[in-house]
Amino acid sequence: MAKLETKTIAVNKKARHDYFVEESFETGIVLAGTEVKSLRAGTVNLKDSWCDIENGEIFVKQMHISPYEKGNIFNKDPMRTRKLLMHRREIHRLLGLLKQEGYTLIPLSLYFKGSRVKLQLGLCKGKKLYDKREDAAKRDAKRDIDRALKQRR
Repeated sequence: MAKLETKTIAVNKKARHDYFVEESFETGIVLAGTEVKSLRAGTVNLKDSWCDIENGEIFVKQMHISPYEKGNIFNKDPMRTRKLLMHRREIHRLLGLLKQEGYTLIPLSLYFKGSRVKLQLGLCKGKKLYDKREDAAKRDAKRDIDRALKQRR
């Protein structure tokens, strides 16, 4: 089987800053034609988006896809709730994990896999302020070490 080429559309950098990503899943997403055309232009914002499970179905909320310029009456609401495509068993497993304290579903990235649009969904746990400071300290220490090694060479 041939490997499908992936092309990243958008990455939610804020998600990795604000949350510990415990596990990630690949999901399909239900979109209108003008939304796909808008995604090809790269006009999407995942920053404040999140996912919710309702009636055994999973939805992404607050994901902003800008209206397609030439879409006229076929353009959809940019902030509308969009359905995600996952197997029922996976959704029930996620629902069980979400019942645990502190877990949430956050979109991590949006990309084309072949001609289809896929969303990488993360099962995340919120970071406290001291966790963010610890990550920043580690990043700074790594940067200093890399700088020292580069000067030494």
